[in-house]
Amino acid sequence: MMSDARTPLILHIETGTDVCSVALSQGDTLLAIKENGEGRTHAQLLAVFIDALLREQHCTAHDLAAVAVSEGPGSYTGLRVGVSTAKGICYGCQKPLIAVNSLQSLACIAIERALLPSPDALIAPMIDARRMEVYTALFDASGQQRTPTAAKIIDEHSFAEILPQRHLLFVGDGAEKCRAALTHPAAHFAPLRASAAGMVKLAVSAFAQQQFTDAAYFEPFYLKDFVAIPPKNGERAKGGNTAGHYCKL
Repeated sequence: MMSDARTPLILHIETGTDVCSVALSQGDTLLAIKENGEGRTHAQLLAVFIDALLREQHCTAHDLAAVAVSEGPGSYTGLRVGVSTAKGICYGCQKPLIAVNSLQSLACIAIERALLPSPDALIAPMIDARRMEVYTALFDASGQQRTPTAAKIIDEHSFAEILPQRHLLFVGDGAEKCRAALTHPAAHFAPLRASAAGMVKLAVSAFAQQQFTDAAYFEPFYLKDFVAIPPKNGERAKGGNTAGHYCKL
């Protein structure tokens, strides 16, 4: 399979949510995709998906022009798995790495599927954090980000400064749990989840502009740090040290 600057062959990896998704594109054309949304099984499925995808398209990682990976925000573990795998391919095959914003990728899916309720509507992709908290930002109908990415706790007052004036389309795995709180008539919901398919146009654009990230130093955009929590009941790890458990702040 031939790859050039105009029609680059790019592998796309999206692992920032419960969905493990891998896609292969040539230029703007999505060639194939494999994904599973049944749980956080990224470590078991990602390499299998990539190998199967490349074999089915009769190519190898050496044929790729670049590897694109979701940079977050999203699941700490999922992002680590995706980024580590992407880096391994880039190092092993000497390919450039492209980082794609996970929220912008979701917004692109909504735009491509013509789901916006009006031309001036804004898109609010939401990635589930915990309880009523989501990672989100606002994007316009061209896919441009209009507000900073933030972790927000959603209640009936959320987006009150926007909804009276403009329609808002909520998408992503964090949107559904917010439906009961966001009942304004201008609030719309679409059942979209994260997918590597939404990365294609963003990655191709980045490739054309040579917007690569340094694989040696790149880290996912977690948005929230993790902290070590001592185990309960005085549990001890082997060697007598207190074992740390990780959780999101």
